[in-house]
Amino acid sequence: MSVIAQVFVVIAGVFHVVVFALESLLFRKPSTYRRFLVKDDTEMAAARPWAFNQGFYNLFLAIGALGGLVWGGDKGHAIALFACACMAGAGVVLVASDRRMARAAATQAVPPILALVLAALT
Repeated sequence: MSVIAQVFVVIAGVFHVVVFALESLLFRKPSTYRRFLVKDDTEMAAARPWAFNQGFYNLFLAIGALGGLVWGGDKGHAIALFACACMAGAGVVLVASDRRMARAAATQAVPPILALVLAALT
């Protein structure tokens, strides 16, 4: 895998660690939950268990992407690229489910898509 593809894997992985923190650790803060289109404390209380769980999905994808790079070789890179494919797919599902989330979906999906494309070209 090229160095530039690996850079995009790292960007995607770090982004997903940040989203984990927002969803699983900081979700109770109004400034955080409003980023996810949650309006008030009542909606936050209902959404929090789902957000907590979703945050861990993001963490596991980040571990796959970053851990695959650390492991290295064909097997490690395959794991990293599989994690990137999952991230890209989740971004597509996000924008398909709510067009208001297009910016977040692009932020989530573009780096792993670039990693996949660049890895395929080298």
